[in-house]
Amino acid sequence: MKKLILSAFMLIGLAFSSQAQEISKNALGIRVGDNDGFGGEVSYQRGLGDNNRLELDLGWRTSNHVDAIKLTGLYQWVWNIEGGFNWYAGVGGGLTSWSYDHNDADDSGLGLFAAGDIGIEYVFDFPLQLSLDFRPEIHFGSEDWRNDSFGPDIALGIRYRF
Repeated sequence: MKKLILSAFMLIGLAFSSQAQEISKNALGIRVGDNDGFGGEVSYQRGLGDNNRLELDLGWRTSNHVDAIKLTGLYQWVWNIEGGFNWYAGVGGGLTSWSYDHNDADDSGLGLFAAGDIGIEYVFDFPLQLSLDFRPEIHFGSEDWRNDSFGPDIALGIRYRF
């Protein structure tokens, strides 16, 4: 147990002592993944300092039975691994609006969610950024089409930096 605690402290110390690469002032692109069918999001990142940023994502879903919109806001910390490779972690939340229409069932609602975020990204020498992240979400409010309050989200991000 002592070795596990010592290893955790060393890992945390290493993470916070890593030099941060200056991040882009702005990045705009898409985030493609799967969280109960959302699939695609328009993604915007705004640099707030040398190692932190704000990410805003707008996702939508249209299918035979469900129409939904999801707005997500995250505060992220970014650490350089080496060269153009960075890793990041963040916290935030958002708002969902959905409507369900199938056979005799017709329902709609509005909900809130809390989210965490952890990922890795590569920043090219030209203005392109690729990322892969995991975003667990806990949904609050009325029952929706998922019938589940937990939503894990894994996605690939492609953004133009400016």
